[in-house]
Amino acid sequence: MNVLSFLKHFILTSILLGLVACTSSSTKQGTVGIKREQLLLVSPAQMTHGAQIAYNSVLKEARTAKKLNTNSAMVKRVRRIANRIIPQTAVFRSDAPKWDWEVNVLESDQLNAWCMPGGKIAFYTGIIKKLKLTDAEIAAIMGHEISHALREHGRERASEQALTQVGLNALSIFTGVRGPTLDAAAMALQVTLTLPNSRTHEVEADRMGVELAARAGYNPYAAVNVWKKMEKQSKGGQPPEILSTHPSHANRIKDLTKYAKKVEPLFYKAIGKK
Repeated sequence: MNVLSFLKHFILTSILLGLVACTSSSTKQGTVGIKREQLLLVSPAQMTHGAQIAYNSVLKEARTAKKLNTNSAMVKRVRRIANRIIPQTAVFRSDAPKWDWEVNVLESDQLNAWCMPGGKIAFYTGIIKKLKLTDAEIAAIMGHEISHALREHGRERASEQALTQVGLNALSIFTGVRGPTLDAAAMALQVTLTLPNSRTHEVEADRMGVELAARAGYNPYAAVNVWKKMEKQSKGGQPPEILSTHPSHANRIKDLTKYAKKVEPLFYKAIGKK
């Protein structure tokens, strides 16, 4: 390796290692024991601000289409459940109960619900109606989605993308490689950094979600029922877990059952049963 090549390699490696070193943990472990260092390069303020803009845009579009909070009884039900879960978020983040939480219901056939950074929640009517969700099952889904925000998975994924872009820019600058070859490098970096963590995010949110639900007085085993219902809704089967960004239904149900049992005492404590 000549001197110039060595310097290119050294600078690129230094950039990547320097960024990887910027890791921290954003949450407490809770009873379920969530413990993992995270790559968090993007500031929480940036994520919260961006989420607010995005959320407002979604609500505006839904309002224009007359699909925002069209069923008042359903909206009250979802918000009532949220109001029981939100105070429990303190077990993972002491600042979370004071977030500017918003909870809305969108008219859509999609089996979907989500929570943006900073506590911006949306439930779709389709998931409630098609799965005929009980309150405990809504709480299970809500706990899962809230956990993504608590654990700052969105911020972590944004940081991974920032790292990927820096790495690609460095590759382009120092090697002069562009076009299809650089696209292949992007794909390799994405698969290496993003795909495994996506599965990790889902598992973490599952485990944290059952704890939040249990602490709010909802049976944690409802999460198992949700995924049994989701399994029945799956059409054409599910791809092998290694090719998916989500755990397989079978593995998910097994893991949820294990952690529901772990937090069961919290549920009994919440409902005043010994």
